[in-house]
Amino acid sequence: MFMKFDRIAKDRTDHVGVEIGSLVIAGWAGRNAAAIEHHIEELAALGIPRPSTTPLYYRVAAQTLTHDNCLTVLGPDSSGEVEPVVVAMADGLWIGIGSDHTDRKAEAAGIALSKQLCGKPVGRQLWSYADVEPHWDELVLRSWATIDGKRVLYQESPVSSLRTPRDLIRRYANADILPAGTLMFCGTPGAIGGIRPGTRFEMELSDPVLKRSLTHGYDIDVLPVVS
Repeated sequence: MFMKFDRIAKDRTDHVGVEIGSLVIAGWAGRNAAAIEHHIEELAALGIPRPSTTPLYYRVAAQTLTHDNCLTVLGPDSSGEVEPVVVAMADGLWIGIGSDHTDRKAEAAGIALSKQLCGKPVGRQLWSYADVEPHWDELVLRSWATIDGKRVLYQESPVSSLRTPRDLIRRYANADILPAGTLMFCGTPGAIGGIRPGTRFEMELSDPVLKRSLTHGYDIDVLPVVS
């Protein structure tokens, strides 16, 4: 999947195109066992089975990645999840923001199946991981969902609630870096008020140290389920 990004580093800003050949979604990526259990129970309330291990790495077709500001889904049972994403390129690791948008009804039948059914929106801007790794735990994830016509805060958590990208990479690849052309979703905090669908999803990764944010948003176009 060919994607274009705006890359921001302390020493330069550039625009690049990159062929993403491998998409990996790290699930159950929290650092705190109690928080992981809370998320497992949150999903169990929707009929979604417990994971076989944590963290768990799902392989998904790279063609599901999209920069579009509108995501078309089948049926009313999907929802977004804000996540840091790490993009491996020839010159190192870059950090972005994405949504592991997932069909929750299908998730009850099989998590790996549900990961494949929805597009995965990602923002266009990336930060150099080297620039944020020293203060990684101070970054904050937020998302907002438009539900019943009202924009509500849907998720808010410091990234310290999640395993670091470096830790996830080591557990997945047995190395400190991913092969170039790999994009990994790095986990998500729980939803405030529980997982539920909306008509729009907005997300932010805020860096209070360097005083900047990565943002992205998309509308959700629901197709009818017919038989």
